[in-house]
Amino acid sequence: MAIPRAAKTQRRTRIQEEKEELILEAALEVFSQNGFKGATIDQIADVAGMSKPNLLYYFRTKEAIHKALIQRVLDTWLDPLREFNADGNPEAEIRSYIRRKLEMARDYPRESRLFANEVLRGAPLIEDELKGPLKQLVDEKAEVIRSWAKAGKIAKCDPYHLIFSIWATTQHYADFDVQVRAVLGQEKAGEGRFEDAARFLEGLYMGGLSIPNK
Repeated sequence: MAIPRAAKTQRRTRIQEEKEELILEAALEVFSQNGFKGATIDQIADVAGMSKPNLLYYFRTKEAIHKALIQRVLDTWLDPLREFNADGNPEAEIRSYIRRKLEMARDYPRESRLFANEVLRGAPLIEDELKGPLKQLVDEKAEVIRSWAKAGKIAKCDPYHLIFSIWATTQHYADFDVQVRAVLGQEKAGEGRFEDAARFLEGLYMGGLSIPNK
């Protein structure tokens, strides 16, 4: 994770840690609304309620703030996949993964938009993470899915595209939430839309992965 400037010069005090968190929270709001190019240090300082020189003591550049945020989001985003248990029941593991990803779409919409924007601009700040730790984790979990299929516990499938499709369908509810709510209308666009989505996606995936009775 990117180290704030203040942390490089001395051991951080509680106040310094709080200031860094304040800056990152403000930056998350600004970046998720305006994108990287549209965001400025002045905007972040204004939302954080700090002077620009004070903010720059903690993070030297806009890029440094953005990188710290992106790396934090990527780590959080991968937690549900890390918990994919090879020794667990495949159906329970896949259902749990779908639900956890939807919970993240519900609880962290700004983080999802921030990550999506970074990928859309070519992922310059996290390309190494995508090609390194992320790929290694997905390779590991793809092998788990492949082993379940070989054991006859689920239908044969391309494990990578299964993971990609779960990412796409669950994160849609964060990245395109305005569209989702507009199409569903007032009666169906409340918090219950995530539970409705979970039931539908569980049925969709488990239906496709189930072994037909002989």
